[in-house]
Amino acid sequence: MHFVKPYYWQIALTILIGIFKFAIPLFIPLLIKIVIDDIIGAEALSSQEKLEQLYLWLGGTAIVFFLLRPPIEYFRQYYAQYVSNKILYDIRGYLYGHLQRLSLRYYANTRAGEIISRVINDVEQTKNFVMIGLMNVWLDLATILIAIGIMLSMDVSLTVVALLAFPFYALSVKYFFGRLRDLTRERSQALANVQSYLHERVQGMSIIKSFALEKHEQKIFNDTNDQFLDKAIDHTKWNAKAFAVVNTITDVAPLLVIGYAGYQVIQGNLTLGTMVAFIAYIERLYNPLRRLVNSSTTLVQSLASMDRVFELVDEDYDVTDKKGARDLKVVDGKLEFRNVSFHYNDGGTEVLSDMSFTVKPGQTVALVGMSGGGKSTIVSLIPRFYDVTGGGIYMDDHNLKDVSIHTLRDQIGLVLQDSILFSDSVKANILMGKPDATDAEVEAAAKAANAHAFIELLPEGYDTKVGERGVKLSGGQKQRIAIARVFLKNPPMLILDEATSALDLESEALIQDSLERLAHDRTTLIVAHRLSTITHADQILVIDHGVLKEQGTHDELMKREGVYHNLFQVQHFN
Repeated sequence: MHFVKPYYWQIALTILIGIFKFAIPLFIPLLIKIVIDDIIGAEALSSQEKLEQLYLWLGGTAIVFFLLRPPIEYFRQYYAQYVSNKILYDIRGYLYGHLQRLSLRYYANTRAGEIISRVINDVEQTKNFVMIGLMNVWLDLATILIAIGIMLSMDVSLTVVALLAFPFYALSVKYFFGRLRDLTRERSQALANVQSYLHERVQGMSIIKSFALEKHEQKIFNDTNDQFLDKAIDHTKWNAKAFAVVNTITDVAPLLVIGYAGYQVIQGNLTLGTMVAFIAYIERLYNPLRRLVNSSTTLVQSLASMDRVFELVDEDYDVTDKKGARDLKVVDGKLEFRNVSFHYNDGGTEVLSDMSFTVKPGQTVALVGMSGGGKSTIVSLIPRFYDVTGGGIYMDDHNLKDVSIHTLRDQIGLVLQDSILFSDSVKANILMGKPDATDAEVEAAAKAANAHAFIELLPEGYDTKVGERGVKLSGGQKQRIAIARVFLKNPPMLILDEATSALDLESEALIQDSLERLAHDRTTLIVAHRLSTITHADQILVIDHGVLKEQGTHDELMKREGVYHNLFQVQHFN
């Protein structure tokens, strides 16, 4: 209702217009009674007078239908769709902002397809809650109440007979639709599993083809799809049972009215026109009830989807600004780890243990060690992708938890081994470093990153679309664009996480040159696999199983003949 609240007046207006829309046809049964009893059955009127009365009533009704009904129908449909789409727009906007505030821990534990399914499929289902739960249900209830009011004015006992099926209808709806919500949730989850599987496999199609796994993957997909089919059939079976019972009850009611009304007409206690009008009103009474059954089914589905949407909304933020967090505006580049410990999950194994070191402004510091030792974890803690679980990290003597996340990350440029590009133009990807930069600034950044030459050769130059995750570019080209956006950002601190480890020698030489230019006069942390690329570093930190084993320059560590010396010897002679 938080998202509905801004549109209360539009919803109220839509319901009011809808009441007029549904109320106008309710005059038809009354017209039938007037024609039969007051015109055809009026012995005091001549045939000519009867025709005049008939034309008068039909003409007046036609005017109402042709002049009032079309604009009422138009505005009712327009406002209903307008409001529901605006609410969906607000929900998706909120969810995207929410997703951006969630920490990387959430994305490490949740499949992308699952998230997309909730933001697209489940949010779309909430439209039915607005259209049906907030509008149509009330319109159908208003139609029923108006019809009952007219019927009571005509004959009270006949109205009571007409309403005899109501309690059975209510009990059947309550019985069937409680279970339907659970079945709908299970069906939605199974659909999300199919979507997640597809999302991952489409992204990894090159792996499937390279290993000739098409038949194997088809079998796995069929199993996943079968699970969805089973849940969908369970949902369909229960839904069919609900419709069978409820519609049988609503179909019995007209028989009771016809039987009782026929008896009353034969006994002379009821006019034929009233009987015919009542039978017509029965249809207008129970048609909304049947619509309410359809509405209930759709509403239950939308409620189950809303459960999934708000499970996502309720996800807590692991990394947030503390109250009164200060902005980090001017940074010299001093970085300190003071007794830092870290584990990814509560009760999990410590990835870093009592880690302490200092990086002076403008220094280049390399982190080396065996895979899984904690190097990438260290560089993930600096921009607060995760928060430390013990100790503290300080930038220019400010505890990172005391400064705003946005201004902290503004001070850091990050180049990863697998730099992610979005399926936009080259220029748009570079502009992520500084969205308001000029074309000249973009070009200067590309030149500094040794990227301008190859960009100029692309079909549309800087406006060339790079494809999803930069699939149309080579690894070296992607890295140079990633470096160009860091040049454009021009941050005082630089983090390079194995930025050249997966490249050919020519690309590595070009990128190494641009990285050295980028690192000039900046505090730089380098996570390195090839030790020959970091011998120039001011400090080398040797990390092993989350512990700082050795620290010093290349020459100092080689003389010490410890862990670093052994690693370097192994690489050098291999």
